[in-house]
Amino acid sequence: MNHTAWAAAAAAVFLTGCAGYRLGSTLPPDLRTVHVPPFVNRVGEPQLDSAATRATIQEFQRDGNLRLADADLADAVLRVTLTGFELEPLRYDRDQSKTAREYRLRITAELTLQRRGAAGPEMQRRVQGETTFDFAGDLSSAKQRALPDAARDLAHQIVSAVVEYW
Repeated sequence: MNHTAWAAAAAAVFLTGCAGYRLGSTLPPDLRTVHVPPFVNRVGEPQLDSAATRATIQEFQRDGNLRLADADLADAVLRVTLTGFELEPLRYDRDQSKTAREYRLRITAELTLQRRGAAGPEMQRRVQGETTFDFAGDLSSAKQRALPDAARDLAHQIVSAVVEYW
């Protein structure tokens, strides 16, 4: 086989590997806008719902695949219920083995995406967002400082779940 035939065969193999790849969004063409109402807080952690709602709206704006819209104009509505909030000790003080020095803060949410005019939900998912933080002094204050980071991670997981569903 000559050099030209080898090059043509290699190009054919290379190009068939890209045949299923798409650039851009895989969202359906009739799904371009979403409405995000305030999240429901079932865990009782103060300000968690507003921080997570705000972070999710900002993540949709940053992502750019879906535009935000009022409920009556949106192609879909994303409803989110915060169902879990936990602190997990990760690292303990060497001298005081019962004193945690690092924690993981994890937020769990149930999300439902319902398209306009649909009888039932298009998608239902459970997602989690988390962050780790060092603790020294007041655990309540340290937790409040870590909350925005966990809310941003949760927002990223929510937007990814919606955009990558298709």
